[in-house]
Amino acid sequence: MQTHESNSSINQIRQTRIQKLTDLADKGVNPYPYSFNKTISAKALQEKYAQLEPGEETNDVYSVAGRVMAIRNTGMFIDLQDDSGKIQIFSHKENVPEEQMKVLKLIDIGDIVGFTGTIRRTPRGELSVKTTDLKLLSKTLLPLPEKHHGLTDVEIRYRQRYVDLIMNEEVRETFRKRSLIIQKIREYLTSRGFLEVETPMLHPQAGGANARPFITHHNTLDMDMYLRIAPELYLKRLMVGGLSEKIFEINRSFRNEGIDTRHNPEFTMMELYQAYVDYNEMMKLTENLISTVCQEVNGTMKIKYGEHEIDLTPPWDRKTMIGAIKEKTGIDFAECFTVEDAKAKAKSLGINPDECENWGQVLDLIFEEKVEPGLIQPVHIIDYPRDISPLAKVHRDNDRLTERFETRVNGWEIANAFSELTDPIDQRMRFEAQALAKANGDEEAMTIDEDFITALEYGMPPAGGLGIGIDRIVMLLTNSPSIRDVIAFPTLKKKEG
Repeated sequence: MQTHESNSSINQIRQTRIQKLTDLADKGVNPYPYSFNKTISAKALQEKYAQLEPGEETNDVYSVAGRVMAIRNTGMFIDLQDDSGKIQIFSHKENVPEEQMKVLKLIDIGDIVGFTGTIRRTPRGELSVKTTDLKLLSKTLLPLPEKHHGLTDVEIRYRQRYVDLIMNEEVRETFRKRSLIIQKIREYLTSRGFLEVETPMLHPQAGGANARPFITHHNTLDMDMYLRIAPELYLKRLMVGGLSEKIFEINRSFRNEGIDTRHNPEFTMMELYQAYVDYNEMMKLTENLISTVCQEVNGTMKIKYGEHEIDLTPPWDRKTMIGAIKEKTGIDFAECFTVEDAKAKAKSLGINPDECENWGQVLDLIFEEKVEPGLIQPVHIIDYPRDISPLAKVHRDNDRLTERFETRVNGWEIANAFSELTDPIDQRMRFEAQALAKANGDEEAMTIDEDFITALEYGMPPAGGLGIGIDRIVMLLTNSPSIRDVIAFPTLKKKEG
């Protein structure tokens, strides 16, 4: 943890606190008891006695518990923090038994303590618990960071999130808001008839998205297995089975890829399927879901992210991928009919497309470099190339494209959706093209999932499907600059030593 003391100084503090454990034992005090009857929170006290005048006392007795964040006047005044806020503790020898006063002298900043007493407001206006009884609940051995400097080292904050949470109220608020966002997403969907389901996290083969998987091994079955990169193929199996015409899963997925401010190898997504609708309905659902959650969590559909004000009020703009590229570059890729022609156009824009194997990959590369960063306000980018959309239905007006969209906000992809491919013969051909790409070295390409094709041969109704990145939604709604700020325990490089 970050402190402005040397390691030797921290070790000295630790040894001093260990000695205090011995002193407590000599007094018959268990520094790690089993329970405490906490009767009220700090916030509830502040609200209940908001009208109590300075200098006024009550006979009302409550028990509070939390972490000691400050000690003044040799323990007479203590700032106690619980998960709801802070309350001041007033401990005076006139009110506290002598034996407990001895225990009080062994309490350090960071210790978790329970206090019982009456409620008063000091002449200076601070609401306080006038202690008549105290109980040490957890003796800490390591010091907290100095209050003046706080915990500011980003690397240490992510590695020791527990200290980050203790020291930073805004961090606690971010993770509380994350929980609320997920709750509101769930409420929105279930209130509209969606059934929440669960699918496997261990897959016999990787599928459901173009991504490099994590591989593990099951000893009893003696077989390699893959951590889920997406739940798509299992959710579609449930649609085939007719479990419900509307299903969703809030799931953890894993992709063995790079780490940056928007990507973590382990992440949370929401994926849903609805029978008898297409990607147009998914666009409406996406913008209504996200804007409603934003309104319920933040009280507005307008958010501040960095230097931008973003308006999430529906309806959102729609642009085709080809149209967005033409708008930005002046080049109409609908008139490029070969990969060679597309590559030549890309090079004219200063983009190196040498690793692209098909027309769709070239378009995707140009879009990412030239268009995506400027898409600040919410927009659905629709009609993606068939080459890069192996699970989406062919566009009804152009067989080079699919009925797929990705939603962009602040230049990020936050949602991906299709008119779902339900033709098993077409799906096999798409899988075969993916398998060929994999054989040629594309580590993110899919393999042929025979059981999924078998499921489609039993018949899947026409459906729209949607995936939303929960972590990025939380980033947007909390104005957090990095995905590591909204994942409690992000993936980090192993610390040397």
